Amino acid sequence: MNLAQKNLMIIFLILVITIIPLLVVPNAEFGGADGAAEGIIAAINPDYQPWFNNIWEPPSGEIESLLFALQAALGAGILGYYIGSKKTEAKYKGRLEEGC
Repeated sequence: MNLAQKNLMIIFLILVITIIPLLVVPNAEFGGADGAAEGIIAAINPDYQPWFNNIWEPPSGEIESLLFALQAALGAGILGYYIGSKKTEAKYKGRLEEGC
């Protein structure tokens, strides 16, 4: 199996893993930790006032989820690039020391 086939298989698996929950539970609300924490804080202390407000509020939950996913993808890309560059650097550093 060549690299292109492996990449296509990974992309397909990512799509399957992403789409299956949406098909299995079509009307579910996929909430985040922020919403759960807000509910718990309100239950513990109903008079709690936040220290500050958001600078910008996304127009919908879908946009907020999209921005969160983009942030996660960017972080994963940076982390993957760093790990890959260090691995490649170590690989070629060993070859240079051998004189190849």
